[in-house]
Amino acid sequence: MKFPKTYTLKEIAEIIDSKFVGDENFPVLGMNEIHVVEEGDIVFVDHPKYYDKALECKASVVLINKEVACPEGKALLISEEPFTDFNKLTHFFSPFTKANNAIAESAVIGKDTVIQPNVFIGNNVQIGENCLIHANVSIYDNCVIGDNVVIHSGTVLGSDAFYYKKRTEGFERLLSSGRVVIEDNVDIGASCTIDRGVTGDTTIKEWTKLDNQIQIGHDTVIGRKCQIASHTGIAGCVVIEDEVVLWGQVGVISAITIGKGAVVYAQSGVAKSLEGGKTYFGSPAEEARSKMREITTIKNLPSLLKSLKGNTE
Repeated sequence: MKFPKTYTLKEIAEIIDSKFVGDENFPVLGMNEIHVVEEGDIVFVDHPKYYDKALECKASVVLINKEVACPEGKALLISEEPFTDFNKLTHFFSPFTKANNAIAESAVIGKDTVIQPNVFIGNNVQIGENCLIHANVSIYDNCVIGDNVVIHSGTVLGSDAFYYKKRTEGFERLLSSGRVVIEDNVDIGASCTIDRGVTGDTTIKEWTKLDNQIQIGHDTVIGRKCQIASHTGIAGCVVIEDEVVLWGQVGVISAITIGKGAVVYAQSGVAKSLEGGKTYFGSPAEEARSKMREITTIKNLPSLLKSLKGNTE
């Protein structure tokens, strides 16, 4: 998320009531999660395991819960609760805005696009030309939809990221301020749910086709000409490259990459990054041929053991 203007380090520190290390006039341009952070951004870190990664990333300002040596050319914000203070910044720069109409006045809808009854379209949504949005679709604030897109009933675009920090009294939710971006010629089936990015975009690129009842997590990027069958669940921060096929009930863990042209058979669990151009099956998913041989071997174990027993008698 980029701020509407350049803020100083001192101004940001005053918003969250924190100490800072660095020139009080150090420029701050935005805030982002570590996988999408850019120069000028704030990134937060609250676990020693990730201190080095945060301090060495592209971010110019690190919101951290320990006083450490400040890397050259950067600044620090010292906070007892970086997670909570990151939420304070999100609330300050991207506060929730209540809807007053089923279709917001600030929404922009292109020529020849059809909006069926009972559709909700939030603030600052952009929808291109020649789209068809079926009844009972909900499109939350700031979503961007290209041309020739079809979205079927019951689908929700822009719901919050499933991202929580465990507290003694329960869970604290990380506020989401990102978007969902749907490119041209995408079809989205009925009752799909696509979470917006925490600070960036969840993106589905052109010509990709989604079946019914698919979940796509925050900040995930799905490439061009992909096909994803029903009941597939994709966690956050996943990169799915072009022309990937995921068949029904595939589960994908967060923060991995599935390479171009990969095919994953139904009911597979993807627990690590997969190379492109290959076919996968199983849980954890492996190359389909070797997995099938493994299953056949296991199936034949009783008869093999019986045979071995007979030979020793």
